[in-house]
Amino acid sequence: MKVALIARSTLYTVPGGDTIQIKETAKNLNKLGIETEICLTTNKIKYNNYDLLHFFNITRPADILYHINKTNKLFVISPNFIDYSEFDKHYRHGIAGWIMNKLPGNANEYLKTVSRWLLGKDALRSKEYLWRGQKGGIRKILKKASWLYPTSEMECVALRKKYRFECGYSVIPNGIDPVIFHANNDILKDDKLVLCAARIEGLKNQVNLIKALNNTSFTLMIIGEVGPNHSRYYEVCKSIASKNILFTGKLSQKELASFYAKAKVHVLPSWFETCGLSSLEAAAMGCNIVITDKGYTREYFGDEAFYCDPADPGSIYQSIKEAAGTDCQKILHKRIKTTYTWENAAGKILEGYNKIL
Repeated sequence: MKVALIARSTLYTVPGGDTIQIKETAKNLNKLGIETEICLTTNKIKYNNYDLLHFFNITRPADILYHINKTNKLFVISPNFIDYSEFDKHYRHGIAGWIMNKLPGNANEYLKTVSRWLLGKDALRSKEYLWRGQKGGIRKILKKASWLYPTSEMECVALRKKYRFECGYSVIPNGIDPVIFHANNDILKDDKLVLCAARIEGLKNQVNLIKALNNTSFTLMIIGEVGPNHSRYYEVCKSIASKNILFTGKLSQKELASFYAKAKVHVLPSWFETCGLSSLEAAAMGCNIVITDKGYTREYFGDEAFYCDPADPGSIYQSIKEAAGTDCQKILHKRIKTTYTWENAAGKILEGYNKIL
């Protein structure tokens, strides 16, 4: 079997959680005997060379519409469905913020997609998107898809509620690489060391995290590169940060693992998270997890994480303080090692491939 894994055009130039997801999916499907090829939506794809097309990121429907209009090849989707409405409401300022607050979520995503195209920051693969819109484009894709791979039941419920579709699905949770991310009991955890591993951008909410921990007894390490078009946000982060806030820039996964091993707490106070890959990785290495209550995080972490309100620095601080003073969540650590791995994810994806073929 040969499968094309088709992802956004900026998969490598603007790496994110989906970059790791797609690379690990390809690697672990290959181990199962499936020939995979990662294609960007801007590539010219020879559809007949593949038995199946596997798209990622349904929140970019223009990318997918272009390809499904050019072929009748069966396709599946990993939707990676994110609701940006909270972020747009709290972070966007000026005229853009006023417009985002007045418009519904689909209209906001449409406006952002068209703006990126007009400003030359991204390609618009399908002109059909201009008249069909965000909601219409996603509905068409879901109607034609053979199978869906949401990362949680909560994601599937949110997608059904918003777009109403009948396509079959399998939940494929995100995972970790257990070879890189495994606990080392010989290293003593520092209960004053807090990590936040994420791209520096408004959605990840580092500003409120910095406000929460400024001039406290905690050392906060903000790990990650600056998101595109978020250099001003980064400057704000640096300008308000006190001496106990450190910025490391981007680290390799092995370097990241060395810090996970030392830290007692990892925090992602985002405006929305599907699960937070860095939270899974940190938990696998024995960190206590502080995470947003916005998104699908509770399905992954249950009662074994500390939840915070991303709009409230006081809530973020209290959750971090509680996590730092609590024994490491060993049940969560074991569950991630046995359940949330890319190897397990690939096996479930292959079951879906076989079912529809």
